Amino acid sequence: MPAQGEAKPPQAERKPPPPVTPAYLERAALLYLERYSASVAMLRQTLKRRVDKRCRLRGEEAAAYAEAIEATVARAVSAGLVDDARFTAGRLAALRRRGASARAVSAKLAAKGVAREEVAAAMENERAAADEGADLEEAAARAYAKRRRLGPWRRPGTREAHRDRDLAAMARAGFGYGLGRRVIEAEETDEPEF
Repeated sequence: MPAQGEAKPPQAERKPPPPVTPAYLERAALLYLERYSASVAMLRQTLKRRVDKRCRLRGEEAAAYAEAIEATVARAVSAGLVDDARFTAGRLAALRRRGASARAVSAKLAAKGVAREEVAAAMENERAAADEGADLEEAAARAYAKRRRLGPWRRPGTREAHRDRDLAAMARAGFGYGLGRRVIEAEETDEPEF
């Protein structure tokens, strides 16, 4: 360790990473898809981010690899590794189980790069698959309130004091006032609270 005031020895130059190749892009795509379910836009964004980083370290222009990224994404789509319809249906089901409203689902899927038409088709399929007379939005609202312990899932004696706060939480989650009020003001549930 150099004494105080002495100059530090120059650090060894880091060896630049290897160049971006189609094989590298394919490996990166497979590694990503191995771990995560993804939409086409998510895969494209991930590959672009990896290429940008590697090009920055090599001092190259990342735009030169745009066609290679698109070709890799197209191969993943044609091989069935990436399917927006399958991704949307799976994500929709997971979000609904957690209590996400239709508005929240639409926003979250749009953030993942899924087209509006794809989201609308998945929601229509969800409604078609549901039991006759089942209100999916109410079921999601109840799941959200239960998960957050709102309304009937609050501790006994604290429910009325938190009514307005619970209604605001339901509104922020994307549920309408009428539905939020029905869920928050529902009778005690037959399910155990704790």
